[in-house]
Amino acid sequence: MSDADTTTETTTPFQMGYALNGPLAGQSLDAADAANVLRDEALGWAHLSADHPDTPDWIARNLAYLDSTVIEALTSEVTRPRATAIGEGMLVVLRGLNLNEGMDPEDMVSVRMWIDAQRIVTLSRQRVRALEDLATTIAAGQGPDTAGAFLSGLAERLNVRLEPFVRDLDQTVDGLEAQVIGAPDQTLRRTIVTLRLTVIELRRHAVPQRIALQELYSGEHAILAPRDLRNLQETHDRLTRVLENLDELRDNLTVLRDELAGQLSDRLNNNMFMLSILSAIFLPLGFLTGLFGINLAGMPGAGHPWAFWLFCGGLVLVAGLQFWILRRLKWL
Repeated sequence: MSDADTTTETTTPFQMGYALNGPLAGQSLDAADAANVLRDEALGWAHLSADHPDTPDWIARNLAYLDSTVIEALTSEVTRPRATAIGEGMLVVLRGLNLNEGMDPEDMVSVRMWIDAQRIVTLSRQRVRALEDLATTIAAGQGPDTAGAFLSGLAERLNVRLEPFVRDLDQTVDGLEAQVIGAPDQTLRRTIVTLRLTVIELRRHAVPQRIALQELYSGEHAILAPRDLRNLQETHDRLTRVLENLDELRDNLTVLRDELAGQLSDRLNNNMFMLSILSAIFLPLGFLTGLFGINLAGMPGAGHPWAFWLFCGGLVLVAGLQFWILRRLKWL
């Protein structure tokens, strides 16, 4: 599933903005002020709704030097993590857990951004907690004051919530191991399938995100200071560890699925085996009772007072002989 589910449309694509340095550093900006700051030498940040119909025009108006392909990439319905240097700036797309109500966390939301030394424009189609955290630190006067610090800080915040989420998945899988081995049940199959799909979806977004982070810290970008590169490398390393955990979870879930299928198959085979044994025992007994139950003249013992009990004793002997044969064959 893509991040195409949209937020409530507003009359303007502008959602929030802040001045990051200069005389207005730390101040919240409205749409008009943000547009002016983006044209000045001071560093400003504007966040837009990516699915608003006026967003492309807003970008073209305030960032007229951007190529149409960049604007299209920023507003595209479907994205994947990437980092592309274009002139003096960068087109960056990163993803974070989807923590919006009613959404699956693994259906990660994307943050698209154009970033250069004087201006930062971010876009998203849904609420992004990492952007809100960053806005809170900026308003408190503790936010980044350079484009590189903003990028490295956002990358860290987008990935920081992924680690505890994967850790919780790991604990859930550990609990499933005991259930699959101790008390296998058909309902566990759906749980395992759901967890496998979650892991697959997380890996689908996390793998290209790791590549994008590697491109950021390993390349030469004017807006990234050495400290920013170190922070990005640390974020990359943490994401690599998360991916290694996801790979391990994927393998564990595959083993659990096979083990559960094997145990359920063994249980079914045992039940079928017992039914076969019971059928083998009662088949000759049913034949004898059917044969002696026919209403035809000349049935031996029909007039003897002990015939019924003798017949029952014969059935017991036949059953005992069958049990002895099955034991000798090691079927019981």
